[in-house]
Amino acid sequence: MTTPTIAFIGTGIMGKPMALNLQKAGYQIVVSDHFVAPPQELVDGGATVVHSGKEAAQVSDVIITMVPNTPDVADALFGDNGIAQGLSAGKLVIDMSSIAPIETQEFAKQIKECGAEYLDAPVSGGEIGAINASLTIMVGGSEAAFERAKPLFEVMGQNITLVGDNGAGQICKVANQIIVALNIEAVSEALVFASKAGADPARVRNALMGGFANSKILEVHGERMVKGTFDPGFRIALHQKDLNLALTGAKQLGLDLPNTATAQQLFTECAEMDGSSWDHSALIKAIEARGNHNIRGE
Repeated sequence: MTTPTIAFIGTGIMGKPMALNLQKAGYQIVVSDHFVAPPQELVDGGATVVHSGKEAAQVSDVIITMVPNTPDVADALFGDNGIAQGLSAGKLVIDMSSIAPIETQEFAKQIKECGAEYLDAPVSGGEIGAINASLTIMVGGSEAAFERAKPLFEVMGQNITLVGDNGAGQICKVANQIIVALNIEAVSEALVFASKAGADPARVRNALMGGFANSKILEVHGERMVKGTFDPGFRIALHQKDLNLALTGAKQLGLDLPNTATAQQLFTECAEMDGSSWDHSALIKAIEARGNHNIRGE
């Protein structure tokens, strides 16, 4: 079987290492320069540079999008010289962004009308997971399209699940972001409490990592909180976007998500400190501000 050519639209904090892993695995990568300059590492590795999403789709078998928000995906797919204009029968579009499930279903319908297949395949694991090819990938779409894409997913991630039809991957990602936000809030509250009560938060974290309270959030983001290293792996603004999807969806479903709403308020308080671009682990700064206590003694 011929190795497919992969167009990768959106080579930022997450997309760049994902595309690099595909390139290192032997796939020919196509990138477009119509929005930002392609990463030099991809170009040096032999990536083909084109000038629009349409052109990227024309010269590729699989087109992956990894952009910030629902309107960005809509623009990449259906804007001027967008991906949809370059599609033909047999091509596969995979959106790995985190966006609204309802719009995802409409995007899938329109792409299928072009003769191509569509998967929504958002990811979890942050920049570290993208670099280490250890992402969790939650997929919505047909079984046939999933099986076709699975070798690509296995290059980028480890826990790969077909959740259901188009839109199901995005529903799963929204659920993931609820859990992640609430865990960040829990770790933040625990470390601020421990520190203000007189214990060393770093040692408290180490102790908790050996018990039932251990989690990936405590391990990775707890260390960020203790050290104060809030350069973004996943920006607060993006997590706000995801929680807005959760809260909007809950309202439509007649659900109350009280702790999700609280986490969103804490992210808003961080944004009001000019922290929209901080890593989402910096939610602790809102807890610290409320308690007038900084665990790092800053």
